[in-house]
Amino acid sequence: MTADDQPSTAPAGVRVAATVADTARIDALRATEYRHLDRDGSVYLDYTGAGVVARAQVAAHHDRLLSGLYSNPHSENPTSEAAGSLVESARRAVLGFFRADPAEYAVIFTPNASGACRLVGEAYDFGRGRPLVLTWDNHNSVNGIREYARTAGAPVRYVPLSGPDLRVSEPDVIAALTAGRLVGPRRWRRTGRSGLFAYPAQSNFTGVQHPLAWVDLAQRHGYDVLLDAAAFAPTNRLDLSVVRPDFVCLSWYKLFGYPTGVGALLARRDALARLRRPWFAGGTIRAVSVQGDWHQPMGDESGFEDGTLNFLSIPDVEFGLGWLDSIGVDLVHARVGLLTAWLLERLTALRHRNGRPLVQVYGPSTGHARGGTVAFNFRHPDGSLVDERLVARESSAAGFALRTGCFCNPGAAEAAFGINRDLLRRAILTHAETIDQHLATLRLPTGGAVRVSFGLVSTMADAERFLAFAESTYLDRDAPTDARLAPRIRC
Repeated sequence: MTADDQPSTAPAGVRVAATVADTARIDALRATEYRHLDRDGSVYLDYTGAGVVARAQVAAHHDRLLSGLYSNPHSENPTSEAAGSLVESARRAVLGFFRADPAEYAVIFTPNASGACRLVGEAYDFGRGRPLVLTWDNHNSVNGIREYARTAGAPVRYVPLSGPDLRVSEPDVIAALTAGRLVGPRRWRRTGRSGLFAYPAQSNFTGVQHPLAWVDLAQRHGYDVLLDAAAFAPTNRLDLSVVRPDFVCLSWYKLFGYPTGVGALLARRDALARLRRPWFAGGTIRAVSVQGDWHQPMGDESGFEDGTLNFLSIPDVEFGLGWLDSIGVDLVHARVGLLTAWLLERLTALRHRNGRPLVQVYGPSTGHARGGTVAFNFRHPDGSLVDERLVARESSAAGFALRTGCFCNPGAAEAAFGINRDLLRRAILTHAETIDQHLATLRLPTGGAVRVSFGLVSTMADAERFLAFAESTYLDRDAPTDARLAPRIRC
């Protein structure tokens, strides 16, 4: 037991922050339902990339498939009705977990959060008077919506990151939402919606948690709001009876590891009714004619679920939500917050013999208003960065599963590495043939960061082992003269 595990000695009646010991139930689960994580001595530190599966989830899937017979829910027979019933039960479970009113919200099952973003992007009524506003630190699945907006002739506005914590300031959000509007005596108001505002509840690069109050802020300015909750929902409570975005994007494997290939778009029904899909597919229409050249779409969420749903895996979502709820989202949140703050404090305190810091953290260096994602680079004693490819190789050899690169979040990476627009334009004009040539043009010493992220069943031992690895491997070690690193194939 570490010092952080000791029970509190505060006077009676004084409320203190939780300790690791207060979240000990997670350690018991790790030793039983998740004991496969410790089977070969490795350490899993990539929960932002994917959650981990419990033995109970696998057993429930196995038992369900062998205790009944299920078929395509688009038919009308007993096996089809059985599958359809489980899918509808999963929809109700999703709404219940997020405390969403079924009269207000619909659940659309998608392949992943990216598929949910695409549904909104392709069907949203962008135009010259309906822009797309995004924060810099969106995942590429949200950034990609800009291609639909630009095709429709809509302005695309990005809200920058600022300060050492790489946060977004609220005045900058307001400025982007109100850009192009007349003010003063000639102030005017558009009819209908003003556009779409898209931002992550939690950055998958820096761990920054943006205010959920921005949902209401943007809506008061006339915008629909797409909230990317893929990195936020696994360790934080999202209550849609309090915060009411128009669209929410999710991937279930990020919450509880299984199933993969299933995500969801949670959409307010009034916002969903304003979307106009550019195509149709099997399952999305009431009727269609070849000779008559017409079709009538379904009027509910099934009008957005292309083809046959993953009806054998969607019921696993309901079990996973029940499993996470039984553990307690607030308990997981507390554990992740403790481990994140502990690791940040220790990493940032490490110094080479010459006094220079071992670690460069990107984003908040404390646990305040942030999630369990810690992005950083190691530094050599001379101040140069340790190549992220070397860290990937050495950490893998030591049994650590973590992430290196830019994490599909180019805006956060550009802010973290100090890449400005002029430098980017110069790099684009050079027509670099490889990623390494592109990085050289940008004068970047490395191609990305190292990302450690905690989640559902992370333990203090995981954090302590990584800290020990960082100290023993990189502290006071000079840059290698010939690391023989493989070329980068993507950014």
